[in-house]
Amino acid sequence: MKSLRGTILIAAPTLLDPNFVQTVVLMVQHDKNGALGLVLNRRTETTLKEAWEQISETPCEREDSLFIGGPCEGVLMALHPFEDAAQLEIMPGLYFATETKHIEWLMKQEDRRVRFFVGYAGWSSGQLENELEHGSWLIAPVDIGKIFGPEHDLWRQLKREIALMAIIGKVNPRIIPRDPSHN
Repeated sequence: MKSLRGTILIAAPTLLDPNFVQTVVLMVQHDKNGALGLVLNRRTETTLKEAWEQISETPCEREDSLFIGGPCEGVLMALHPFEDAAQLEIMPGLYFATETKHIEWLMKQEDRRVRFFVGYAGWSSGQLENELEHGSWLIAPVDIGKIFGPEHDLWRQLKREIALMAIIGKVNPRIIPRDPSHN
C-alpha cells in the first residue's frame, strides 16, 4: 500500500472505538512497520503552559490548548510550519517535532499555526490497512488551513466534503441541470 503520510483519516460513522469516534487523524508517518497519526479534533481543557510547568523549569507563556493526539502515550509533540524546527516533513509547509529544543523554540513563536499534542494514534504493521479494508476510515487530502483552524465541527465538515467529492466523481457535472426539478 502507498504511504498515507500527509493525508487525513476521517473516522467512519460506523467506527465505535471510543478513542476514535468522530475523529480526524493527520497521518504523520506510515510505512511497512506501522503508522503514527495525530487526532486533530480532541482539544483538552489543559493549556500548554500548565502542562509545561509540570515537566520543565523553563518558562512557557503560551496559553494554547493541548490536544489529545491519540490513545498511545508519548512525549509532547507539535505540528507547525517552521522548517527550522522540523524533525519530519509531513508535506511541504507542514512539519512534526518532538525534540525538547524544537518544542521550546516553538513555544516562543507568536505564530498561532502551531498545535501541541500529548499522545498519538499508533498502528502496528498491517493494522491500519486492515481497518481501511473494513471501512473504518475515510481518506482525504490534507488542507493545512483545516489543521490549524477550528476543530469543533471538523469531522462533520470533512465527512460532507468526502461525500460531495464522491458524488461529483460519479456524476458528470455537465449533465446536472441548473434547476434540479428538470431531472
